[in-house]
Amino acid sequence: MQTYLTTEQLATRIQYDPRTIRNRLKDNVLLEGVHYFRPFGGRKILYIWEHIERDMLRRATEADISIPMASGAICRG
Repeated sequence: MQTYLTTEQLATRIQYDPRTIRNRLKDNVLLEGVHYFRPFGGRKILYIWEHIERDMLRRATEADISIPMASGAICRG
């Protein structure tokens, strides 16, 4: 089962300002179809906590240079 969060709920969990999530992380680090989706094609965004947590932990343990790709893969430098 997956946990769906609003922007405000995600901000509380990761200790970021909701504006930072909307303006800096969304579509740069958090990718539509991987980390979030728009239910019923609307404007509301729901984030998938398990996918975000997985990628945060993965990136925290990587010591080498890596570039996240739009597909969700990582290009290692």
